[in-house]
Amino acid sequence: MTEKSRGEKRTGLVNGFAAYGMWGLVPLFWPLLKPAGAAEILAHRMVWSLAFVIVALLAVRRWAWAGELLRQPRKLGLIVVAAAVITVNWGVYIWAVNSGHVVEASLGYFINPLVTIAMGVLLLKERLRPVQWAAVATGAASVLVLAVGYGQPPWISLCLAFSFATYGLVKKKVNLGGVESLAAETAVQFLPALGYLLWLGAHGEATFATEGAGHAALLASTGVVTALPLVCFGAAAIRVPLSTLGLLQYLAPVFQFVLGVVYFHESMPPARWAGFALVWLALSLLTWDGLRTAHRSARLRAAATARAESAAAGAGVGGAVAAAGPAETAVEAAGAVGAPRSGTDSVEA
Repeated sequence: MTEKSRGEKRTGLVNGFAAYGMWGLVPLFWPLLKPAGAAEILAHRMVWSLAFVIVALLAVRRWAWAGELLRQPRKLGLIVVAAAVITVNWGVYIWAVNSGHVVEASLGYFINPLVTIAMGVLLLKERLRPVQWAAVATGAASVLVLAVGYGQPPWISLCLAFSFATYGLVKKKVNLGGVESLAAETAVQFLPALGYLLWLGAHGEATFATEGAGHAALLASTGVVTALPLVCFGAAAIRVPLSTLGLLQYLAPVFQFVLGVVYFHESMPPARWAGFALVWLALSLLTWDGLRTAHRSARLRAAATARAESAAAGAGVGGAVAAAGPAETAVEAAGAVGAPRSGTDSVEA
């Protein structure tokens, strides 16, 4: 590895830690916006996020994607679906944090990779390896245990996990960059959000102009809080392997869980600990299987490349051409094994 590539990887890791660290510590931010309610905070987040990404896009002069998107009605429809789903996710998360359910909210992001895999099987007819089946089954058992611990199904966690997994599935179909996607989604959200804020103001229920300049500045900063981690994630995604991002993604719910227990002093009875332990076991299985598969795929690719180079050196140009078929087949077989499912396609929310 060259010095330049090592530097790029370090930069990617720093940005990855920054992105997931900010997502993990965001429960400390939402309570600062009280007495604004979750709906008002959500509306401000939509409005100010659009303002922030427009400034960012003006700075980098990256607008070609917008014209292409407007000429593709199917993609526009998917953007509307993504905007609707992430609105639910954001709203439920803000409400959960400000209502004392930080631990349950963290659970939603712990089980999100498992829900993503389950949706892949049900909707995309994907085939799972035995260890993946074991992880999904363990995750399902954890939900049952937690339902007993909570006295009801963990609705907040399930809503966050399924909305985020759906968002990731739609984003995969849209195939836009992080900042561009956020710009398109918040453009869809902007008018309803602005209309709601104007309605609140007309009825004297808005807090933006009544709680002082500091409160107004905090509400405006929701755009930065939304977009800045996404920018860092984008910088990390192009510099570090997918398997590394897959491990880093667990930082956010771990930070949220620790904050819920240690800082917000939420209760953790034995049944809840048992449920979380099962979730962590499922994620450990998933991560181990993903890393093992990634290493095996890398070895197969390296072996295929070595065989192709050896054939080329021994037989000249003709031999290289003859060897290309088996080498490509081996690479395709390696790819078919599957990369670790990290959930990073959907983490941009």
